[in-house]
Amino acid sequence: MAMQQKQQDGGHAKLAQEQLLQASTELMHHSLGYLNSMALGCAAKLGVADAIPRAGGRTSLDDLHAALSLGPSKLPYLRRVMRVLVASGVFAHEQEAADVDNAGGGGGGYYSLTPVSSLLVTTGAGAGASCRSLLPLVLLHHSPALCVTPATGMAEWLKSGKEETAFEMTHGAGLWSVCSRTPELGELFNDAMAADSTFIMDLAIRGAGQVFDKITSLVDVAGGTGAAARAVAIAFPHIKCTVLDLPHVIGSIPTDHGGDVQFVAGDMMDCIPQADALLLKFVLHDWSDVDCVKILKQCKEAIPSREAGGKVIIIDVVVGSSSQATSQGTQLLFDLIVSTMLPGMERNEKEWCKIFKEAGFTEYKISPVLGFRSIIEVFP
Repeated sequence: MAMQQKQQDGGHAKLAQEQLLQASTELMHHSLGYLNSMALGCAAKLGVADAIPRAGGRTSLDDLHAALSLGPSKLPYLRRVMRVLVASGVFAHEQEAADVDNAGGGGGGYYSLTPVSSLLVTTGAGAGASCRSLLPLVLLHHSPALCVTPATGMAEWLKSGKEETAFEMTHGAGLWSVCSRTPELGELFNDAMAADSTFIMDLAIRGAGQVFDKITSLVDVAGGTGAAARAVAIAFPHIKCTVLDLPHVIGSIPTDHGGDVQFVAGDMMDCIPQADALLLKFVLHDWSDVDCVKILKQCKEAIPSREAGGKVIIIDVVVGSSSQATSQGTQLLFDLIVSTMLPGMERNEKEWCKIFKEAGFTEYKISPVLGFRSIIEVFP
């Protein structure tokens, strides 16, 4: 009996030990998880995704090292960066039979693109090339000034008793103010938003083009450099498209912007030009509920009745709209980064419904057709 009890205790002790070891492994994985992001940022800045198509679609480590013009001593470190990115699925690695000792994206074999890294390609043809590249958005997310430093000060920000964002605590001013007075940061932000708009609007128009049915005029509210409006104007030439944004944003746009799009300088908090429909892409998540209601009330004043075709088209996150774990996780990460930079948030359906009703809208329709984002049609 005593022997049996001892064996049971030993079994419990072994189980506890295995659980502790697993827990410590998971803790280290989470603690060092930021290095996955840093490796991605490194590859983005070096232009790894562009180098692979130039090499014919696959490249060895030595050839990649040469194409990136890195110093001789950096070859083993490039291998380590690529090994992490292969493990995370950003790049693919085809192993040669003779290189079994280098398994997992080692020095032998060939690297190629995956659907993920194809979205970093900026030149040539292919699924991620040219107009669909999300490279500027990745570079924004890895900007020390705009995203990384405010996020690393999260604990200090939470301890602070001041009513300010982590970004404001870092810079002494809000995001829009910093972007307006620092041209290089403003350009980085605008380029990222333009790349995202070009990418997501192409998918929205091809996958949910009926959203734009029966519309003859559209205002892209806080539309930046006009990428989203330009995509609508190209796909639907009969729609008169206008972009509204702050004067310093409109003033930075070249006169030869291309496309049949008009630009109007103004503040959406004060007045929005009249149109059949208004587009707000990744706008409302920047603002508090109070400001969102104010913006939406201005929107309601700018559109006709529902019977006359009036509506607001919102492209934004609806937390919980997707059953996919990756999409759910991405929604939560976006909510966290938004909270460090701006007074806004990513909202679930109940939270969206609340601000719609407070702004005087009567009905809405959510279409979760854009990955971790949705198209929301809001009707007066």
